[in-house]
Amino acid sequence: MLQKHITDFLSYCKVVDFSPKSIESLTVSLREFSSFIKTQSIQSANNISHGILVDFVADFGSPSVHKKKARVWCLHQFFHFLTVTGVAGKNIALGIPYPKIEKMIPHFLTDQEYNKIVNYFAVAIGTDVGLRNLVMVLMLGVLGLRTASLIALNIEHIDIATGLALIHEKGRRKRHIVLPDTLVQLLDIYLNCLAHKSGPLFLSTRKKRISPRTLHDIFQTVAGDLGIDRPLTARLFRHTAATMLNKTAGTTITQSVLGHARRHNTLRYTHLNPDKYALYMRTHPFMREGRL
Repeated sequence: MLQKHITDFLSYCKVVDFSPKSIESLTVSLREFSSFIKTQSIQSANNISHGILVDFVADFGSPSVHKKKARVWCLHQFFHFLTVTGVAGKNIALGIPYPKIEKMIPHFLTDQEYNKIVNYFAVAIGTDVGLRNLVMVLMLGVLGLRTASLIALNIEHIDIATGLALIHEKGRRKRHIVLPDTLVQLLDIYLNCLAHKSGPLFLSTRKKRISPRTLHDIFQTVAGDLGIDRPLTARLFRHTAATMLNKTAGTTITQSVLGHARRHNTLRYTHLNPDKYALYMRTHPFMREGRL
């Protein structure tokens, strides 16, 4: 009976237009939840208690804090559906709090490391693949695009005349972003080299839209060739872009470029701006010579 409710719920999620990633996350969590319920010998959704839900979130399969968070969100949504459809009298999942996720200090590339990567790709700019890789690494490291946003770019999303790009963000948000002049010039050259005039902006060697796996392989090759002893990821490039933007432009522009919906996400990078802090302390009125 529980499996039928899960199937109905996932069908409902498609009807009300949940994003594909959300449905994928819900499917994984509910599959785990179904396996857990079978170990409890529970036949009906009405026999599921708040304590059982807490045990599933906290203990089943030794989940990470991020998986716990996904499970809590899934149970909130699933039991809300059961309440609305009359299967359950109330949403017993609402009392389960989200786990606290400790904020990590963002890792980022130094100026020297990022310039080495850019120069690495610039050497191969004479080939279509080399030019593609240079444009991609600039979009990741200067604009701070997420992997999904980079991959989703189409040729028609780039307007060379105005220097704008239409970015598709998570949560199905869309926004325009101003492109730096150097990137506009490179994109103009790159677009002229493409055989097609619409469709995916970045293609693999098989002429299909580039995949996260291809990006991973490119980054691994670069890291090995340059002797960078940490994984190169799109997230690392995004953190690099955020850090450099914050140093030079401040949090307001950084928030706009990165597309943060909430300002506190941008504020994660403010502590990575020692240059401004040092300047402030040198000019602080109480710290001038002769004051002490």
